[in-house]
Amino acid sequence: MKKNIVVLIFSFIPALLLAQQTKNLTPRQQKKADRREKIENLIKKEEEGALIFNKQTVFGIKLSTDGYGLHFEKGKFKTNKLTTLWWSELNEHKHAKEQKFATGDPNWGFTIGTPYVYGKINNFYNYKLGYGQQRLIGGKGTKNGVATSLIYGGGIAIAILKPYFLDVQDPLSLETKTIRYKDDEQLFLDQTRIIGSAGIFKGIGYSKFIPGFHVKTALRFDYGRYNEMISALEAGINFEYYTKEIEHMALNKNHKMFFNAYVALVFGKRKN
Repeated sequence: MKKNIVVLIFSFIPALLLAQQTKNLTPRQQKKADRREKIENLIKKEEEGALIFNKQTVFGIKLSTDGYGLHFEKGKFKTNKLTTLWWSELNEHKHAKEQKFATGDPNWGFTIGTPYVYGKINNFYNYKLGYGQQRLIGGKGTKNGVATSLIYGGGIAIAILKPYFLDVQDPLSLETKTIRYKDDEQLFLDQTRIIGSAGIFKGIGYSKFIPGFHVKTALRFDYGRYNEMISALEAGINFEYYTKEIEHMALNKNHKMFFNAYVALVFGKRKN
């Protein structure tokens, strides 16, 4: 009996010493100790291959086969394998036939006006709101590993068509005027009269909106060191459909459906 009491007393000594040591810590030292304990817990979770959190906020920069865009995402943890996602995106689509030209004298090496895209009718932007899921298919394994997730979902897509304006020389008055394709199709496509682009902001007030929808699927490779931070590379495919044909380039067929592949640099934070 006495032996058991002695063993019990000695087993409590380390805990008492640790408690006393913690009690004597300054607020700054306590903060460092709490942070160290939190990191150790995060490392332990990562070593178990799980991504455990309550919610996440993500930002992304996308480069696609037909343009580029920005991505914002909110996530809600459901299980250690499944997360519900809501996202919004702003993208610009580039036509495969887009080619920039400049007016001037190549022999003297100078240009007149701003470089322009010949035959471009509209700048084609889109805004998306989507809902989907992120499913963990491969844990990190170690704190320096990579977590692989499958992302899928869809939602609405709104095409934003901003008319493309050119500065041209009027063949009758020889004065410079600014026109869009629908104002004078023949003059708009006459390269001998084009001076240059009227600028990216010209035509915002004439923008048209066409509704549609989108679906996407992707793989996200998260190489962030700790579960609380997100640093990832995402690669996926995207499909869009609009209720009207998109007028993008003159002398080219218009389309309602668009399909592209993309890669994105993703960064953000998780909260428990």
